[in-house]
Amino acid sequence: MRTVQESGLMRRRYGYYWTRFAVLTLLLGGTVTAFVLIGQSWWQLVVAAVLAVLLGQVMFLGHDAAHRQIFVSGRWNDWASLVVANLYAGMSYGWWSHKHSRHHAKPNTVDADPDIGSGVLVFTTEDLPKARTGAAAWFAKRQGWLFFPLLLLEGLNLHISGVKTIFGRGPVKRRPVEIAFVTFRLVGYVALVFWVLPVGMGFAFLGVQLGLFGLYMGASFAPNHKGMPIIPASMKIDFLRRQVLLSRNIKGGRLTDLFMGGLNYQIEHHLFPSMPRPSLRKVQPIVREFCAARDITYTETTLINSYRIVVRYLNEVGLAARDPFQCPLTAEFRSVR
Repeated sequence: MRTVQESGLMRRRYGYYWTRFAVLTLLLGGTVTAFVLIGQSWWQLVVAAVLAVLLGQVMFLGHDAAHRQIFVSGRWNDWASLVVANLYAGMSYGWWSHKHSRHHAKPNTVDADPDIGSGVLVFTTEDLPKARTGAAAWFAKRQGWLFFPLLLLEGLNLHISGVKTIFGRGPVKRRPVEIAFVTFRLVGYVALVFWVLPVGMGFAFLGVQLGLFGLYMGASFAPNHKGMPIIPASMKIDFLRRQVLLSRNIKGGRLTDLFMGGLNYQIEHHLFPSMPRPSLRKVQPIVREFCAARDITYTETTLINSYRIVVRYLNEVGLAARDPFQCPLTAEFRSVR
């Protein structure tokens, strides 16, 4: 931290973020204009695909604001998140921030990280007893192959989870603002779609946009931790090793940085969550050298290989349903030793 502070890499990058915000706003405005001008045409599905990618980039910007990367002021970052996530993308900043904060505190930790909690997918063998027979067992054994197709539903799931939170009974900071922004965005968006397009074409547009948005989000977040070690909540591990050993970086150049919104520097992001996105590439050599000097494994691979790892890991966990007493990861580590 001392080295990073002295290097100036924690300094706010206002020019970068204001430019990014302005460009995304113009591109979204241009996309909406194209949508209205094209009218009733199946070419609208191309517009839906473009919109899905742009909204993914919008959520990366919201992610940065939620981590206090953009402004020094916490209040300014909160409002930036509300405008970008709630008003632009129709997602609940409050819901996402609470969930993501728990993930950062204890990534890949059983009963602590919500990203590996039990649900449709099974991430640990402890969750297998309820998926050992019938359709659940069939699905679990093939969940790795089904992972990416399932992401086509993630966009819809993200919106539903946010709406349930802001209209629920749990605490939500600035609830009236979240409700107003999300309602205006979602209702206005759906109304515009069906005002311009006939019913069938409108549903097709929404399906493509939401499906590709969910796929894009999942394909950007999944490589960072899925297939990395999962630890019990009782394990004692220091902050440095917890964040480095349980995270994975993705190799690549500027195009990878753009595609993944800086999440390809996952190790650096977990060590310095409030570091502005453009500084992550610059801090990487410092972190890598720091870890090497302390014999701490620094994991980095290509994007395609990370997808292979995710699919293989999920299949191995699911296949353990055949033998509830055998953990595939334990067997793998034992064979290596």
